[in-house]
Amino acid sequence: DGDPDDSKDIHLTLMEEVLLLGLKEKEGYTSFWNDCISSGLRGGILIELALRGRIRLEPLSVRKKRLLERKVLLSSDAPTGDVLLDETLRHIKATEPAETVQTWIELLTGETWNPFKLQYQLRNVRERIAKALVEKGILTTEKQNFLLFDMTTHPVSDITEKQRLVKKLQESLLERWVNDPHRMDRRTLALLVLAHSSDVLENVFASLADDKYSVAMNRTKDLLDMDPEVEAAKARGAEMIWAVLAAFNK
Repeated sequence: DGDPDDSKDIHLTLMEEVLLLGLKEKEGYTSFWNDCISSGLRGGILIELALRGRIRLEPLSVRKKRLLERKVLLSSDAPTGDVLLDETLRHIKATEPAETVQTWIELLTGETWNPFKLQYQLRNVRERIAKALVEKGILTTEKQNFLLFDMTTHPVSDITEKQRLVKKLQESLLERWVNDPHRMDRRTLALLVLAHSSDVLENVFASLADDKYSVAMNRTKDLLDMDPEVEAAKARGAEMIWAVLAAFNK
């Protein structure tokens, strides 16, 4: 499912890519004002599992359900080798009846009023993703002393991977723009949706000249303003991306 033009050595999950885009490079933490990234990362877990063939949305029946009414079904419980993905897979496998995309994002984030569902919350997600990026040699670990507390931070030690990501997203909206989401590489489309949902898209376009910034932002807006119901009906293999977008647009 990767971009055929992309001969990268290191394979990152969508969650790792979103966190990397959101991190301040020297400081090694995300903006304190960003309250979207937690749920954005959980949306990334669902899309990553779908792209790897582990989960899918229930098929459209005679009574056509809307995207956010369709349940998340298990396709395969084969381990992925990623701790967060496998933990989520176990939750999805053990849950009867099945839940929707929106409900899974809320459960995995811990935003549920049901005390019996709190065991589904994924804890320390940002820290666990950061540790995976440390193991891949992209981040490093430091202790920062703030006024009232110490905090573990993860400054970027290998900037090339972040630069590659930013360049890939910028080019997908400028030089390689196809004006049709179904002709886009699925992981690139997913990353744009998740960067928007996690409020880190500004970091992707900040380095562009004003005219290119406007073009990239307008094209992204056009993409994100598309009707997920209509696009999902056309999209083989990308339904989960549109369902996650629908959940965040709600």
